[in-house]
Amino acid sequence: MDFRYPIGKFAHTGEVTQAQRKQWILDIAELPQQAREAVKGLSEEQLCMPYREGGWMLKQVIHHMADSHMNSVIRFKLALTEDTPAIRPYDETRWAELSDSRELDIEVSLQLLAALHQRWTALLNTLSDEDYAKQFYHPASKETMRLDYCVGLYAWHGKHHVAHITSLRSRTGI
Repeated sequence: MDFRYPIGKFAHTGEVTQAQRKQWILDIAELPQQAREAVKGLSEEQLCMPYREGGWMLKQVIHHMADSHMNSVIRFKLALTEDTPAIRPYDETRWAELSDSRELDIEVSLQLLAALHQRWTALLNTLSDEDYAKQFYHPASKETMRLDYCVGLYAWHGKHHVAHITSLRSRTGI
């Protein structure tokens, strides 16, 4: 197994169906509880373990999900209110090295994920097919991305990082 991608890389080709989108929205809604369950019972020492050699500590993974998904919600709102806006990239690796990601209790980001995902799914459940066809431009990757595709990408993203935690726990017995 490639510990960097315990569930594989995100891949979706073709049209995003309403059924697929509905499943992805459910995945996004369930992520906060899955993240909470993944770290349940871990000590501070265990939360400071990297999920793989050279990887982030488990607590950094939790804080990263909050950072990443906050950025995603903002990107969705920009795309919904502007005509193919260029979004603001950020250096996720450098963000993960900031003191809040390395030292702050994960409960803060677990609560943030719960509130953020509640709001995000409320928004996602009200969007029309036309809304889901809206796009933003990512200057770092030089890609224009549709919102329906991004729902899938972030549904995968949450599962991907939860799997970082659960696969480490499985491998080490913690």
